[in-house]
Amino acid sequence: MFNNKSFFMPLTKIQDYGAQPFIVNIDKITKLNNTFRTALWTGKHLQLTLMSINVGDSIGLEIHPDLDQFICIEEGQGIVKMGDSKDNLDFQRKVFEDYAFIIPAGKWHNLINTGNKPIKLFSIYAPPQHPKGTVHKTKADAEAAEMSHNY
Repeated sequence: MFNNKSFFMPLTKIQDYGAQPFIVNIDKITKLNNTFRTALWTGKHLQLTLMSINVGDSIGLEIHPDLDQFICIEEGQGIVKMGDSKDNLDFQRKVFEDYAFIIPAGKWHNLINTGNKPIKLFSIYAPPQHPKGTVHKTKADAEAAEMSHNY
């Protein structure tokens, strides 16, 4: 039996609930998120984050040399680009609500919002990419944190 009462209660706020057992309506909580990035659950080997990408904006070109990433779009549409170098993103596909894609470790990638509303997505990193409790209200906040922490 679990002794953490919050495990049995509905979510009342978006925050990092790791590394306890966790159940969530992922569609609902993803659509409620309005921050660029918020860690929802951070464990030893896996991390779940929520993101909201504004119209015309993007995640930003990045690479994760040592981790794989799963992304699922709950709302919105865009173009995902991947490649072996940042100057050659030769894999490009349109993505829509309920589409998921996997980014293998070592691939440069970006997701660009081409729709008329924010993209609401959740992302799973294995192993975790961001510090436990990460909240980046804006893309600028995320970029500043990444520069200062080199992740």
